[in-house]
Amino acid sequence: MLNDFIGEKAALRCENGEKIVPKIQELIQFAHDHNIQVVHVQEAHRKNDRDFRVRPVHAVKGTWGSEFIPELQPDESKGDYVVQKRRHSAFSYTDFDLFLREEEIDTVVLTGVWTNVCVRSTASDALYHGYNVICISDATASQDDDMHVSGLRDIDIFGDILSTEKYKELAKKKFSQDESVV
Repeated sequence: MLNDFIGEKAALRCENGEKIVPKIQELIQFAHDHNIQVVHVQEAHRKNDRDFRVRPVHAVKGTWGSEFIPELQPDESKGDYVVQKRRHSAFSYTDFDLFLREEEIDTVVLTGVWTNVCVRSTASDALYHGYNVICISDATASQDDDMHVSGLRDIDIFGDILSTEKYKELAKKKFSQDESVV
């Protein structure tokens, strides 16, 4: 959820992305309230990145476009972690997998823009790395509904597609079951 994807001045604007900001804020607050690790993925390309041969220049490291939108800033005081990436997947040539393993995290819950590209690529790589995959349908978006649904349909083959409310309900249920075991 970077400046170059959200808002009028975005170089690679995902018009439906603005609509999901409140849901992502709600999920981050829920995660912070329930001690769930929050990871922000930041696209941070080189100035002459090969990706720009097929897409407009966007999210160049150190520029305004690569910064998180004001509404979704990482909160290091709450343990948020930032993964910088240059490819579609948050796993591709990053330390994301290492971080998740060090933190003993077994499930990746996905939000954000370009459901049919970055979200789907990260979901696929999460599966390949042995993680459970959950995609939040109302906290992900693409340029249009067809692209969004296409991405969700692909992820649904191997992961769970949940609404924000259903995810929170199931997470609370799991927390109460875990507490009863202790």
